[in-house]
Amino acid sequence: MRLKQLRIATFNLYNLNQPGLPIYTGKGWTEEQYDLKIGWTQRAIRQLRADVFGFQELWHAQALSDALEASGLSDEYDLVVPPDADGGRIVCAALVRKGLMSGSPDWIVQFPEDFVLQSSGDDAQTPAISVSIDSFSRPVLHLTIRPRDEHSDVHVYVCHFKSKAPTQVGREDWFKDNPVYSKHATALGSAISTIRRTAEAAALRYMLTEQMKGTRTGVIVLGDVNDGQLSNTANILTGQPRFLVGDSLGGGDVALYTAQTLQEYRSTRDIYYTHIYQDAMESLDHIFVSEEFYDNSRRRIWMFDGLTINNDHLHYDDHKESGTNDHGIVCATFKYKPIKAEAEAIVENAPN
Repeated sequence: MRLKQLRIATFNLYNLNQPGLPIYTGKGWTEEQYDLKIGWTQRAIRQLRADVFGFQELWHAQALSDALEASGLSDEYDLVVPPDADGGRIVCAALVRKGLMSGSPDWIVQFPEDFVLQSSGDDAQTPAISVSIDSFSRPVLHLTIRPRDEHSDVHVYVCHFKSKAPTQVGREDWFKDNPVYSKHATALGSAISTIRRTAEAAALRYMLTEQMKGTRTGVIVLGDVNDGQLSNTANILTGQPRFLVGDSLGGGDVALYTAQTLQEYRSTRDIYYTHIYQDAMESLDHIFVSEEFYDNSRRRIWMFDGLTINNDHLHYDDHKESGTNDHGIVCATFKYKPIKAEAEAIVENAPN
């Protein structure tokens, strides 16, 4: 395959499950609601036609299959869904343009065995801390693609981190046994959610650094990280690289660059948001790319060519009636344009 353009999209499906099957503690979708969701989802897929769609909040494999079939694009995409996605749990999934995927996908549940979040404190005033989380709330989908035959695989990770909604602690014995906690449920639940989301970001970052350090491995991380562009969650994932301007060249070996920031460098106004809660617009859904996709990198292979967000539907709180979802759909486009030194290296190292 020799793509000249690569389009990547992240798409939260808003609890896409077969009709009648439960969603969290709810009763699930009626047949009519399901048909509306499939209709809206397939139109979005057909409109964007990304080379890779990364999905979150899928419950049932058949539901995504129904949307793909309704789009009329079944012959163009491989459906990437875990074999046990039977409506009982939330999974990450993908659609990948046929011929683009270069290996078998896997879903990462456990944190790395040697991953540790523990400290005795930076100084005498800082108490010890230990976090014992050892797995992702939603398994991270990992797959590889090869957009250009002359280059090595690009590793794609689709993630869905713990939401900012307070963890429900009311069922816990420690909470029920002491009435003093009742007035603190929101704060305690929010703290637990934040700790979990932070641990998930750190665990994924750990794996990415192990893979990227000292290598030429191209990486794309996309999904619903449930936190903003400049949040600690995003900073952990990206490593907070410096964005260069003009003809400056650089790039970070293990850095990830936020597509939102790449777009802001090209825009006269920032209108990026993927979620609205209590009238506050925020960006929770992101696409992060390694230096091989960064314009000012000495190792650039793909140049950023723009970002779009499908988010008009967020202004109408009628998702069940309209079939829309409650997140914006982010799509980033990259064009094949290796930096000159990179292009020369490709020719020099090409097989005879």
